[in-house]
Amino acid sequence: MQQKISFSTYIIIGTMLFGLFFGAGNLIFPIQLGQLAGTSFWPALIGFLVTAIGLPLLGILAIGLSGSKGLHDLASRVHPLFGTVFALILYLTIGPFFAIPRTATVPFTVGFEPFISPEQTRLWLAVFSIVFFAIVYVLSLRAEKVMDIVGKYLTPVFLFFLSILIITAVVNPMGKFAAPVGDYQTLPFMSGFREGYNTMDALGALAFGIIVIHAIKNLGITDKKAIAKTTLMSGLIATGLMMLIYGLLTYMGASSPSAVGTFENGGLTFAAVAQHYFGPFGAILLALIIVLACVKTSIGLIIACSEFFHQLYPKVSYKTFVLILSLMSLLIANFGLTNIIQYAVPVLMFLYPLAIVLILLGLTSNLFGHKRSIYAGAMFLTFFVSLIDGYNALVGTLPVIANGAFDAVTGFYMTYLPLYEIGLGWILPALVGAAIGFMWRPSSAGKVSEDLSY
Repeated sequence: MQQKISFSTYIIIGTMLFGLFFGAGNLIFPIQLGQLAGTSFWPALIGFLVTAIGLPLLGILAIGLSGSKGLHDLASRVHPLFGTVFALILYLTIGPFFAIPRTATVPFTVGFEPFISPEQTRLWLAVFSIVFFAIVYVLSLRAEKVMDIVGKYLTPVFLFFLSILIITAVVNPMGKFAAPVGDYQTLPFMSGFREGYNTMDALGALAFGIIVIHAIKNLGITDKKAIAKTTLMSGLIATGLMMLIYGLLTYMGASSPSAVGTFENGGLTFAAVAQHYFGPFGAILLALIIVLACVKTSIGLIIACSEFFHQLYPKVSYKTFVLILSLMSLLIANFGLTNIIQYAVPVLMFLYPLAIVLILLGLTSNLFGHKRSIYAGAMFLTFFVSLIDGYNALVGTLPVIANGAFDAVTGFYMTYLPLYEIGLGWILPALVGAAIGFMWRPSSAGKVSEDLSY
């Protein structure tokens, strides 16, 4: 008999999930998008929501509804080696290489850097990041407490302080929307779509999915259908709340240029907006908002990554990985926010098409009987598009690595691959690869292991 789940359970788990997702990038990227999009507000926001809201929800559902035991298990349906390599790259990306260090650099950049002389910035970033990761380390040691720490305590306090700033900006707008800038003039939807990649939430969803499953089971919910329903309802609550806040933050950014000017990243824009409304007290309010947002997300990422690496290398304890990841993130955080964002983009452009296709395969896996050749075919052809996407983004950061052969492939894709010019060139190869996999009939092919229990 299917277990009955109270609505309050959905709220608690949904709030925890929101808290895990909504961190550094979720605050700074929508407000920056608003500044750049201006009068192209709506198409840019809708594009952003597709990748920043739609994909994370699908990622959570792919784990919760597909019967997989987590990202590694889901990716291993392509091939065991691919599962290990892809999961390793993804966890390093949302972990110590980019996302976790960003959770420290954003609050420093937004809440503290404006009040520090430039020559002392590096020193105080080091001090701040040491204190930040010491707190995160202690709170991450007990993974079973993540729902209480994030869902019941940190997230409600964070929402209270954030609502003060957002409501003030909505009731008392800073000014009219300016003209769009750069690609937002001609391709606002796709520019917003690509900007949503920077939140890393679709990648995070593949990692957080198993945390949600564990949290649900810790509440005594063990029936498969009940787990799937709880995952869906909690995901809808979390993403609905994110959608509301994203819209309001984007509006805040779009109305801000005439009052505060423009800045090189959303963190500095956020700081200027808070100071505009609340003067010196704005710094205190902003520091509370940013630190709470980033601490809770950092806890979730440290837990997810530590559990993965502990499963991969069981001889090393979970607590040891918490320490290692905290120290690595501390080191990389000291390269600064702008550098972290700049070098994360090529990796994200490479990973996102693969992650999207894997999510879609996981959601539809029951329809094709979990056939491994379909997973392998779709991911194999998608790889050749995502590789060039990552290369082109890296050339934008490091022009010296430009390669004639890769440039020729880019030209070929631009000419012959549908939707490539708007960042969706992976769709046709993924479909072709899945079709080839569907028709593949060697004796070694077959279904992924049918042991898909939770």
